[in-house]
Amino acid sequence: MTDASSALATRTVPPGPPRRMTFGLLKKLFTDRLALMSTAAEYGDVVRIAIGPKTLYLVNHPDYAKHVLADNSANYHKGIGLKEARRALGDGLLTSDGELWRQQRKTVQPVFQNSRLSRQAGIVASEVDSLVKRLRTHAGQGPVEILHEMTSLTLGVHGKTLLDAELGDHESLGHSFEAVQDQAMFEAVTLGMVPKWLPLPKQLRFRESRDDLRRIANELLALRKANPVEGGDDLLSALLSSAGGQADPALGRQRIRDELITLLLAGHETTASTLGWAFQLIDEHPEVADLLRAEAIEVLGDRLPVAEDLHRLEYTAMVVAEVMRLYPPVWLLPRVAQNDDDVGGFHIPAGADVVVVPYTLHRHRSFWAEPARFDPERFSPERAKSRPRYAYIPFGAGPRFCIGSGLGTMEAVFAVALVARDLRLTKSPGHRVLPEAMLSLRVRGGLPMTVHPLDSRCATEKTHPRAAA
Repeated sequence: MTDASSALATRTVPPGPPRRMTFGLLKKLFTDRLALMSTAAEYGDVVRIAIGPKTLYLVNHPDYAKHVLADNSANYHKGIGLKEARRALGDGLLTSDGELWRQQRKTVQPVFQNSRLSRQAGIVASEVDSLVKRLRTHAGQGPVEILHEMTSLTLGVHGKTLLDAELGDHESLGHSFEAVQDQAMFEAVTLGMVPKWLPLPKQLRFRESRDDLRRIANELLALRKANPVEGGDDLLSALLSSAGGQADPALGRQRIRDELITLLLAGHETTASTLGWAFQLIDEHPEVADLLRAEAIEVLGDRLPVAEDLHRLEYTAMVVAEVMRLYPPVWLLPRVAQNDDDVGGFHIPAGADVVVVPYTLHRHRSFWAEPARFDPERFSPERAKSRPRYAYIPFGAGPRFCIGSGLGTMEAVFAVALVARDLRLTKSPGHRVLPEAMLSLRVRGGLPMTVHPLDSRCATEKTHPRAAA
């Protein structure tokens, strides 16, 4: 045994819940995964969680998250949950690793560059404007399902900005993506022990949804081939150009389909979830709603936002950031260690399932005062500069930092600003808003809200403190 391997073998095993808690942990794995991770995080910043035959290593410190996600990222490939999602997503950007992932990232990167994103701002603003007008028609007619409306918004934005296509004709997309998430998480928590051929309702729904997603991807591809875009800079153009270099045409078509499904899923679901959480938190904090409206009127007046307004809507951006701190759209970043490693002085064995959990990291008391409190001012420039960079990772970090973070942020900021300027959304009385930790952190069971138009464009007496300064 070499000196290095000997040192690794004698390193300390991380602390964690005792074996007597196994049954309770298993129950939480099925019913409340956020509670499971929160319970585990109480044992330290590197925690070993034994759940039946499965052992997880929870990493819950900015320095250690940086090590796993950035400094030693080559040692950590995609893990639990994402591996199961491969049945529907194939080898798209979300599930692939190694050289294939690097090639895919290089292919689609130009589509998400800031220069191109700025040119798409008008499309994003127009789609948000349509959302506001659509919501206004529901005023006085009872609650509207906000998550459905947010999904329609994000699919509309992503269809036009990424594919130069209308996705409004594919209303089944949202339901199909939901079924994919449900099945992937089911397979993850059951450790793949339930045979996939069993005709369980969940598995039958998954198969139908997977077929639906593939059909829609094939239709989008066929439509583009029938109507080619000369010199196009959208996602489909980039994927078609890349597939042209494949020796096997069938493999090229499969790669395009996998990437289309992956980027639509990862993009629309996370942003729609963030907006759902945003509107329920804004409803709970009317003083925040007033400040948002004041800023939107001051910055925008009656017009739609443009790319430059992202920097001017400072308080709105802070609200969106705080929403993603409390409810990060990607609440779990699963990895598998390829080789033995040391994290925080603890031994991580090769083959171990390692999870970085933004949900618990964003509530770490060493870095966030009163972490359960909704406080957008945490993200003021003055307060943000004192925090470690990796204490806040709603889009992941390192080489796999979310490629669509810029587009998602623009959608969220524009939507919050325009809705706050023109409408007030209130939750239905008695409706409990609970999180559901799937591949994304979504609102369980929907979010019915009542729409109240704000006809006057006169700002309230409250003024955002930064504007006053």
